[in-house]
Amino acid sequence: MGKLQNKVAVVTGGNSGIGLATVKQFLNEGAKVVFSGRRQEALDAVSKELNGDFTAVLADQSKTGDNQKLIDAAVEKYGKIDILFANAGVAYFTPAEQIDEDHFDSQFNTNIKGPAFLSKAAIPQLNDGGTIIFNTSIVHQKGFEGAAIYSATKGALRAYARVLTNELKDRKIRVNAIAPGPIETPIYSKIGMPEEAVNEMGASFASQNPLKRFGSSEEIANAVTFLASDEASYVNGIELEVDGGMSQI
Repeated sequence: MGKLQNKVAVVTGGNSGIGLATVKQFLNEGAKVVFSGRRQEALDAVSKELNGDFTAVLADQSKTGDNQKLIDAAVEKYGKIDILFANAGVAYFTPAEQIDEDHFDSQFNTNIKGPAFLSKAAIPQLNDGGTIIFNTSIVHQKGFEGAAIYSATKGALRAYARVLTNELKDRKIRVNAIAPGPIETPIYSKIGMPEEAVNEMGASFASQNPLKRFGSSEEIANAVTFLASDEASYVNGIELEVDGGMSQI
């Protein structure tokens, strides 16, 4: 029997990268999974490669109505929810003196407003003893150049998770965050920088990492699955860095 047998899990941004790797892990561990993505063609493509009990929903985490739509779809299909993984995120790197309102709003809407309203929709539907997991990042701990707004969104999400941990304690709902370091995901092709600059940034990240490499989406999914399972029944309120030690030295 899998460690998530018959649990109902909701995952945002489940059509690629960390989200897709987590959807696969959850399904392998026996969960029933509802996951979202912003592009129907991507949802259709990944649905063909998945096995298990799942539902794919076209939804954009930055849109409040879409978050409610996702939760409603999960409840309609499976009833109450046991696991919520607010994974979807965007990252754009720009020097502080060059930011504009779109740079600011697009990241805050997806990375913090989205998870906040997703949680609002989900909390009444979460079983007591359930769990919420946020995808933060070590970026808010390090001060990487060009990442001021992205870092601010992740720092805000970490602060939000702390408060939610306290607010949900009477229902025994655990709230944790997973903080990836540099991970090989499609997000690096979407950050709005020239390919050469992205490659240089990636090489810099790898050189700063004690393990001298990027992590994989599967390595993050392993940690998320642990936090979602009863193996982590006494783990609450933390931000778990999965970064090869990059944030620790």
